[in-house]
Amino acid sequence: MPTIDTLGPYRFFFYSSDRDEPPHVHVEREKSKAKFWLDPVRFSYSSGFGQSEINRIQRIVEENRERFVKEWNEFFSD
Repeated sequence: MPTIDTLGPYRFFFYSSDRDEPPHVHVEREKSKAKFWLDPVRFSYSSGFGQSEINRIQRIVEENRERFVKEWNEFFSD
């Protein structure tokens, strides 16, 4: 489960088993989790985050989308 970055209280990562899905990033803070698709950036699901925090996280994902996609492609390249 490679960590891409920790920004503020959020850890951004993906699972090594995610290879067969389109690029996305998982986010966690304490026991809360969320998933965002990266192309285009859109919210997938959340457990524990409120809507205002989801909106804040989505802005972070949008600001870092290119880097997250690059990390995804580098990790999953054959």
